[in-house]
Amino acid sequence: LRIVVPFTPGGASDILARAIAPQLAAALAETVVVENRPGAGGSVAAAEVARAEPDGRTLFMGHVGTLAVNPAVYPKLGYDPAKAFTPVAWVARVPNVLVVPAASPYRTFREFVDGVRARPGAVTFSSGGNGSAAHITMELLKLRARLFMLHIPYRGTAPSVADLLAGQVDSTFTGAPVVLPLVRGGRLRALAVSSVRRIPALPDVPTVAESGYAGFEADQWYGLVAPAGVPAAFVQRCNAEVNRALALPDVAEQLAREGAVPMPTTPQAFGELIRREIPRWAEVVKAGN
Repeated sequence: LRIVVPFTPGGASDILARAIAPQLAAALAETVVVENRPGAGGSVAAAEVARAEPDGRTLFMGHVGTLAVNPAVYPKLGYDPAKAFTPVAWVARVPNVLVVPAASPYRTFREFVDGVRARPGAVTFSSGGNGSAAHITMELLKLRARLFMLHIPYRGTAPSVADLLAGQVDSTFTGAPVVLPLVRGGRLRALAVSSVRRIPALPDVPTVAESGYAGFEADQWYGLVAPAGVPAAFVQRCNAEVNRALALPDVAEQLAREGAVPMPTTPQAFGELIRREIPRWAEVVKAGN
């Protein structure tokens, strides 16, 4: 049984897949392999899984970008997220964190916004690719705060953060699991989080909403889907085992340490989330051109 991750190792998708894979392997008495297939904001791997046999041998670690944003970004996507997949399990909700290098002149969110406005087009931000969660989160901030920044897309979150650490780019607004260790180690500075409330892992870091942009919310979400037509019994079994894994103390502790919030629920509820998010992010993509 393989879990296809649409990005390079080290990103939130990869971290979450590898957190639940051992639990799923033990529960199903199967060998579970995590397979990284980056490219085109995750759409390469998503299209491959959409074409896979619905035999319960392939799962896809989908997220807000691949399942809700990409239809608006890529005219010839190769898959319809509302029809090509069967929702299996919502794994986690992951707040995004706006970070800059430790040597950055921006020490607060307000300083960052003022600095970008003072130098329109000069301040850069990285992401894991066009249409990735980091990309659309910053685009939403740009729209709300009326900012003009230069986007530098990479083939995955890990390389985008590596260049941020090297000073090649000025900022990124990406998932907490990737940047939290670097914030704790003093290599990155957290300026704001995308969630409605502050996150326990960063209690002193304000939300964008409380920093003058009421209603701002752009958390990532991650979950497993299978090719459409997969047997219902497999979906129910997999859903139950993922939910059971998310309730285990060591898994819950690992996710909390990464800044992720477990989201055990039904396949139907996860499907409703996907359908709800597609038109929401289509508006952001259109407004951000």
